[in-house]
Amino acid sequence: MTTNPINLTKALASFDEVYSPRIVARMNDYDVRIAHTLGEHVWHVHEDTDEFFLVLDGRFDIALREADGTERTVVLEVGDTFVVPKGTEHKPSSPGGSILMFEPSGTSTTGDRHEGEIPSHVTSTAGQDLDVPS
Repeated sequence: MTTNPINLTKALASFDEVYSPRIVARMNDYDVRIAHTLGEHVWHVHEDTDEFFLVLDGRFDIALREADGTERTVVLEVGDTFVVPKGTEHKPSSPGGSILMFEPSGTSTTGDRHEGEIPSHVTSTAGQDLDVPS
């Protein structure tokens, strides 16, 4: 990781893949990740960690499945933040946009467990280092 500032606009312009987060910074044991979003993700859960989202561009929806099986969707617009509590099943989707996330280093984008097949446009990863000049 660099000790130089990272411009998020330039960082997002350096890759096109959706749901394939890039790590722009590390802080303590956490990654700061950015990703393009488009289409459906997969139902998944992070058993031991919350997941923080900040919408940088477009819209980002998060379907949540409560413990009793009921579902609701949180709709996020530019500038909105939301934390998915640990142990909560969720499924992101988007008509297009970009997000910033805080997650413990090593956290998989498809969770500790997921439901169904992973769509071909979703990368199951713990993030990739950003490869762009700052």
